[in-house]
Amino acid sequence: MNSTLHPAPPVTARGGTAAAMAAATPADRDRWADALRAGSLLVVILGHWLMVAVTPAGEITNTLKLIPWLQPVTWVLQVMPLFFLVGGVAHAYSLDSLARRGGTGPGAYAAFIGARAARLLRPTLVFLVVWVVLGVVADRTGLTAGPGSKAALVVAALVMVPQLLWFVGIYLAIAAFAPALYRAHRRWGLWGLVTLCAGALLIDFARFAGGLAVVGNLNFALVWLAVHQVGFAWRDGLVTKSVALGLLGAGVAGLALSITVGPYPVSMVGLPGDEISNMAPPTVALLSQGLALCGVAALARGPMARVLARPQAWRAVVTAGAFAMTAFLWHLTALLLTLLIVQALRIGLPEVGTATWWWTRPLWFAALAVPTALLVSIFVRFDRGPRSAAGVAQGQPRWIDGAAVAGVVVTVFGILMVSIVGVDILGNRPQFFLVGMLTPAQAFVVLLVGLGLLRLASPKGVPST
Repeated sequence: MNSTLHPAPPVTARGGTAAAMAAATPADRDRWADALRAGSLLVVILGHWLMVAVTPAGEITNTLKLIPWLQPVTWVLQVMPLFFLVGGVAHAYSLDSLARRGGTGPGAYAAFIGARAARLLRPTLVFLVVWVVLGVVADRTGLTAGPGSKAALVVAALVMVPQLLWFVGIYLAIAAFAPALYRAHRRWGLWGLVTLCAGALLIDFARFAGGLAVVGNLNFALVWLAVHQVGFAWRDGLVTKSVALGLLGAGVAGLALSITVGPYPVSMVGLPGDEISNMAPPTVALLSQGLALCGVAALARGPMARVLARPQAWRAVVTAGAFAMTAFLWHLTALLLTLLIVQALRIGLPEVGTATWWWTRPLWFAALAVPTALLVSIFVRFDRGPRSAAGVAQGQPRWIDGAAVAGVVVTVFGILMVSIVGVDILGNRPQFFLVGMLTPAQAFVVLLVGLGLLRLASPKGVPST
């Protein structure tokens, strides 16, 4: 029997409470997939709060760089693969739902990707507007000038905080491939996953053995598409216990070989100064770790479904799911605000790795949760809206799907560019992106062009019922 992930009910001002929404949940909903979605984002938030460290000179660095023996923790705490897994489940549902409402002709692709883009970009663009304004204010008030640690921290933040948008860009890119790869899944089943994994392995071979470093960027697509493809199989009931064990075994073996025999670092997150990162671009080591996590999640599916059938547990998931994406977007902003307040009050932070630093981590997390909760209460309203396309009216022009493809490609590159170069438009400090130097102003021009193309590609009319 197929398992279906219905889109999670959004929390709105007019909507019911978390308890009411939990009570209205369909019996066949994949609650464990919902829990993985919310849980993975919350783990990322806590991981960032643990990893971000500031030197006495105001430079932002990574705790894992300062405490190398902590790096194996990322084999468990690098949970972004689980979000892409759930993305595959959700996209399979959305595509099937769209097809049932007549979304198979011209305009179907534009309707699907338009709905996904709107869902992702609305809260993202609000985030960017706020940070561009903050960058302008910082420049005009002199906060980015001078040799002091405060200026260094502000300049670094204008680049670092938007870095989390890599996830939005890559996830939108994966959604753009979803219709084609879902058709491949329906035709070839798990062989689609095998093909993507083999492709990622070949790309890494060309990168490391063939010296073709630029080719490695193709794994930004292949690695995340492979994990996303597991979501299609999950939704269609193909991830049986034996398949889950296979994913776990292959993933563990692949990870072990990658970091012992291969050229890959131990950490599954990028670290400053490291020549090779498992994240940028993604490597076979990260793919192996992701497949292992998917296997564990699949093996836990039955027991966790029973746990989440309890009203109290499911209400907790519904509540967390309502604000998880908003918290993800704003948690580094909360971190920066807290660091600036600490500096202004001349409060000394403990040295990373000391006993004092360790026992104060729960207090630090609690302190960061306060501004994060405040920001979520302000901005969660922008993380609402349709999670799937409403349908497609008849008579759409044939060019509309091509325009949607162009729009999503340019938008994805625009988001990724901004995630690298930051938001300091007035300072306009260039950063390296793929093949050359790029300024924030140039990145935002690309993003605006992409958004315009997506707007142009919006299907016209009301779908027939």
